[in-house]
Amino acid sequence: MGDVRALVEVVARALADDPSLVAVTEGQHRGVSVVEVFMGPGDLGRIIGRQGRTAQAVRTLAATVGEHDGRKVQVEFRDGQPPR
Repeated sequence: MGDVRALVEVVARALADDPSLVAVTEGQHRGVSVVEVFMGPGDLGRIIGRQGRTAQAVRTLAATVGEHDGRKVQVEFRDGQPPR
C-alpha cells in the first residue's frame, strides 16, 4: 500500500460513521496516480464537507505526499462499494 493511499484511508476512516465500509483503491491513469475513496451510505457528505473544504484538504494532503514521491496524485470520492 502506498503512502498516499494509506494517508487517505486513515482520514476517510476517521471521518466515517462506519469505518468498516470505507474502501480505498489506487491505480494509474495517463501517468497520474488515481486514489478512489468509496464510502458507505450517507458518509460521502462527511468527507466532502461544507462547500468541499474537507475534500479539498484531503486532496491537498495527498498531492503533497505524492509530490514527495515524485508523482502526481488525484483523489476521487465515490458513494458505495468498489467494483469487483
